Amino acid sequence: MKASVAELVRLPGVWRGGELEQSQLPSIATGHASLDAQLPGGGWPTGSLTEVLHDSAGIGEITFLASVLARAAGEDRLIAWINAPHLPYAPALAQAGIPLARCLVVRPSHREDALWAAEQALKSGACGAVLFWLDGSLRQRGREKPNEYASLRRLQMAAEAGRAIAIHFRSTAAERLSTPAHLRVVLQREEGMLGVRIPKRRGPPLATPLRIRAGYSPRRAPSPAAGLQPSTVSVPARARAFQLVGR
Repeated sequence: MKASVAELVRLPGVWRGGELEQSQLPSIATGHASLDAQLPGGGWPTGSLTEVLHDSAGIGEITFLASVLARAAGEDRLIAWINAPHLPYAPALAQAGIPLARCLVVRPSHREDALWAAEQALKSGACGAVLFWLDGSLRQRGREKPNEYASLRRLQMAAEAGRAIAIHFRSTAAERLSTPAHLRVVLQREEGMLGVRIPKRRGPPLATPLRIRAGYSPRRAPSPAAGLQPSTVSVPARARAFQLVGR
């Protein structure tokens, strides 16, 4: 018996080219209604790799994700931070409802270690979300150039296996590169708000940026409200509940 077009588009991974995928994908509300309306499934995808592209730490990229991370930490699941550019700022995370005792901070010495840690965390089933930064100062073992796409594909599969949210933070220069990520968003600070563009999703790109209130007020320093703080800053002992692994 032949299936109708209406029946086919209800299958996971199938949609009309000019429309968002309408199947009921597992997702978590972002806390931003305008953004949820632009995401297939009506929220941030779970069991999937997402890329967040921006060019400077502290513009509000963590506050932007705070509601997602707080919900992902439900059912006693961990939030893993792998090679974050700064130590996560405990007071801001606690204020956002993210349980500090469930935050696992991993400081790898090499890129291969970061990839291995991200893959293990994602497929373990113990983590609701895994945030990782692979650019920057990470050293690389050997001289052979790694296959970036293949490495990220492994992380996509690990996220599916562990039903976890995988979030890869990259510079906007990576937008020109191919990726296995199901969702890619580009963030830019615009007059105290975040401009959010979606160049890749399960549906047509969103070229006109959304304007979302997230992050710091221009009248105060950006780092605490952005969720990341240089590791030299002293955090109160009662807030120092992170599990630290690595250097």
